[in-house]
Amino acid sequence: MSPPGPRSLAALCLGLPGLLAGACQSKARGGSGGGEREFDGVRALGYVERQLAFGPRAPNTAGHRATGDWLVAELEARADTVLVQDFVQHTRRGERLALRNVFARFRPDAAERVLLLAHWDTRPTAERSPNLAAQRQPVPGANDGASGTAILLGVADALRARPPEIGVDLLFVDGEDYGDFSDTTETLIGSRYFAAHRPPGYAPLFAVLFDMVGDRDLQIYQEGTSLAGAPEVVERVWRAADRLGHGDYFLPGGRHTIADDHVPLQEVGIRAIVVIDFDYGSNNGYWHTTDDTLDKVSAASLQIVGDVAVALVR
Repeated sequence: MSPPGPRSLAALCLGLPGLLAGACQSKARGGSGGGEREFDGVRALGYVERQLAFGPRAPNTAGHRATGDWLVAELEARADTVLVQDFVQHTRRGERLALRNVFARFRPDAAERVLLLAHWDTRPTAERSPNLAAQRQPVPGANDGASGTAILLGVADALRARPPEIGVDLLFVDGEDYGDFSDTTETLIGSRYFAAHRPPGYAPLFAVLFDMVGDRDLQIYQEGTSLAGAPEVVERVWRAADRLGHGDYFLPGGRHTIADDHVPLQEVGIRAIVVIDFDYGSNNGYWHTTDDTLDKVSAASLQIVGDVAVALVR
């Protein structure tokens, strides 16, 4: 029997625990062309672990403040410029949320730009946990929050090592997961704020949101509002995934339609889509629970999505 190729080896890595996954993934980095990949899935998993070490990142918590400070410092060491949007959101219950978007730019003077984004906050209550006591606890957010943030940090590493030929912006939005998606507007807070306070004349060629992309059992289907609002961007992303040999994980056809941070961008004319494995919630039951922990995320899944993210800006 011949040794497994890059795609099948990555599939084998998906089911391994952290250290074994790291060793396995290091053998898989050659890619279909045999060259070294720019994105490092093992390092990205370390970024997930670092975020979890701060604790839950819900607004107005110590973990939230510390994570925001860490993000700014990490990006200032990588990007050409970093803009921070500090703002306050007053909720219907009279809460005053201190929030922060972080906007890191590579080649800020370039006219042609691509925007990649993720949310870095976590949900304050795990209302989908089966245990009633756990429902009052915060969500750890290993996949829902930390994985997308880790993808963007890994892209920043790649762009620091080899600057892009076009302008690239990495947007880390806050307050995505705070409120009730079914009956309030107290969700997607950071992306709504950015859409209303973006740089004058800001018009990227397209935008891609990464959310819940570290699931060990990775299955990314095309999302409904993305297909309706920017089908050519969906095609671009799925074509890149197929070219890289990741077609087993970026699956054809729509499956879910959700409200996420790409929607406020679409509403102001930005061609934005979301890359999300929403089956993390419906199939496994980890979404918005206290079980959204580090063991549910793999370096191999982050590698697959990170490869695609980097390809979009090259």
